[in-house]
Amino acid sequence: MLVRQGLDRDFAGDIVQDTMTTLWHKAAMFDASRASLATWIYRIARNRRIDLHRRDKTARAEQVMWLAESGTDLESDADAQMDEERRRASIGALVQGLPEEQNLMVRLAFYEGLTHAAIAERTSLPLGTVKSRLRLAFGRLRRGFDAGGLTDD
Repeated sequence: MLVRQGLDRDFAGDIVQDTMTTLWHKAAMFDASRASLATWIYRIARNRRIDLHRRDKTARAEQVMWLAESGTDLESDADAQMDEERRRASIGALVQGLPEEQNLMVRLAFYEGLTHAAIAERTSLPLGTVKSRLRLAFGRLRRGFDAGGLTDD
């Protein structure tokens, strides 16, 4: 199915392996009254492909942004890299300062690249709760950025 959708065999193999691992860990969640086993497996593979595609697009966008900001001068590249390292350390400290439930949502969304729906499934929380906790976390992070001078103004 994945190769027919245009993925190369190696990437499709990686997705199949991730799908099988997910099946192993979530076998108890299968409900034959909701869907056939084949449908469930295909849906997991499809969702995993979508998640990996989103993560890949995000990584590419970050690379493009970093290259655009850093310029071509080696000295400015080094300065930009140091600034980026400081910014990442500051952001990491702010994320660590969040309440545990908000910290978890941010880590799952941004460090693991999960969608809101995938976070809700993994944590067994309602989708609205996931979104609310992320919105609260963003508010706290924004206030922390403003207070710490991390804005680019």
